[in-house]
Amino acid sequence: MSFLQLFKAGGFTLYILLLLSTISLAIIIERYLYYRSRSKIKRLEFMKGIAKELEKGNVKKALELSEHTDTPFSSVVFSGLTLYGHNEVVISNTMEREVTIETVKLERYTSIVGTIGSTAVYIGLFGTVLGIIRAFHDISQSGSGGINIVINGISEALICTAAGLCVAVPAVIAYNYFVKKVDGFITDMELSASEILDMLNIKQK
Repeated sequence: MSFLQLFKAGGFTLYILLLLSTISLAIIIERYLYYRSRSKIKRLEFMKGIAKELEKGNVKKALELSEHTDTPFSSVVFSGLTLYGHNEVVISNTMEREVTIETVKLERYTSIVGTIGSTAVYIGLFGTVLGIIRAFHDISQSGSGGINIVINGISEALICTAAGLCVAVPAVIAYNYFVKKVDGFITDMELSASEILDMLNIKQK
């Protein structure tokens, strides 16, 4: 069967799955590029640079370094350094809020991919059930039919299930990848926040 024949056999359910697949693919590409752009700088190297500037007493230089570094943990560090000289609790709370803000940015759209991954199979099954019902209805209307007609109708209906799996599997894999990446970013942000607090405490003493 050609691609066009498959779509005709699958009915409107395949068009829904095609739309979901397009949305899922667009988000997967966008998130992958976003995470990649925010992962270019390693946290340990960045924190060594910050520590070196703070040891010299050059807080302004440390602020510039964190401001011009495009990573989630650098944003957390920047928020903490801007409050240099304030109470430790104030600095800590500010960095915690920044961690939350960055986490929201990192998790943007990922729930859509997760939802597509968990529902695409069921949408495909729904299309299969409708296809089987249609096949048996056509047989009953014609008043005749053998095993070949039944098999052909069911095989066409199962196209929807196959399509649902094709949409769901990549979406689930991508969602699990997103979750792991976000967890890694959160760990880096929390470690950076903790290190900055220690550095500022030492500096102030």
